[in-house]
Amino acid sequence: MAELKRSVDATDRALLRALAQNARLSGTALAATAGIAESTVALRLRRLQDDGYVRGYHADVDVAALGVTVQALISIKLVKHVREEVNAFRRAAPTWPGVLALFHMGGANDYLLHVAARSDSELRDFVLGYLAGHPAVAHSETNLIFEHVEGRGLEQLLS
Repeated sequence: MAELKRSVDATDRALLRALAQNARLSGTALAATAGIAESTVALRLRRLQDDGYVRGYHADVDVAALGVTVQALISIKLVKHVREEVNAFRRAAPTWPGVLALFHMGGANDYLLHVAARSDSELRDFVLGYLAGHPAVAHSETNLIFEHVEGRGLEQLLS
């Protein structure tokens, strides 16, 4: 059975909201936002990390600025759902070039890959080289991303 996390209070939520908007805020800025002492911020952040509410701090890198002109979401159906094959696919896919994220899905498809490429031919080569011949993949469907807009769902969850 999974270990239960401690619940978050209004102060924790204020800290999480602030970090979600800007993970580089100083302890002083976080303290002011949450209305607590700066020394308390460090303790609360450590607890939020230890309890798994904060998994890390990341830069939001604009892949288009790096020359990436094509992004796609690729739906994948596996041949069979044998634990060893599913786990092998799950371990391998995130290491393939251009894979930004891997989602294990329920429903008609088993996985969804978020892939970035410098051109349409690079994306085609990815599909042919990594998916078309992979023994665990029964079917894949590539959907191009024209625009990505961040949702405000996290903000609502933290209010």
